[in-house]
Amino acid sequence: MSPYRIVFGKAFHLSVEIEHRIYWAELEELRLEAYKISRIYKKKVKQFHDNRILRKEFRVGQKVLLFHSRLKLIVGKLRSRWDGPFVITNFFPYGVVELRKEAHNRNFKVKVHHIKPFHKGPTLMVGEVESISLVEPTLPKDTP
Repeated sequence: MSPYRIVFGKAFHLSVEIEHRIYWAELEELRLEAYKISRIYKKKVKQFHDNRILRKEFRVGQKVLLFHSRLKLIVGKLRSRWDGPFVITNFFPYGVVELRKEAHNRNFKVKVHHIKPFHKGPTLMVGEVESISLVEPTLPKDTP
């Protein structure tokens, strides 16, 4: 206990201590204001991001393609990383679906994030194939 407290019954505060506490209070206010601003910014960014996400809707029996993430060959770098088509046989909680390859009867489970809808393209007949020559055509020389 200090002699000042014994005489006056309260703690003695120097003006330096008071200024120091004022600075700490200002810093705390600035920190709280920055926290509020960052929460507002994060809320806006989340809303913008959520609005741009395209939700995928799938149903049982739909044909889908499966992302093949383990394909890391240098030779196949231009090869498609999507394998399939597969047929959706069942849905499970937490975004899990059960797939079955059309050629096999084995079922397996994957996350919905790893599949995308399969769109069958037009089938070409043998007579409809068009060939394009990539060789430069030679122009006939005009002789006068």
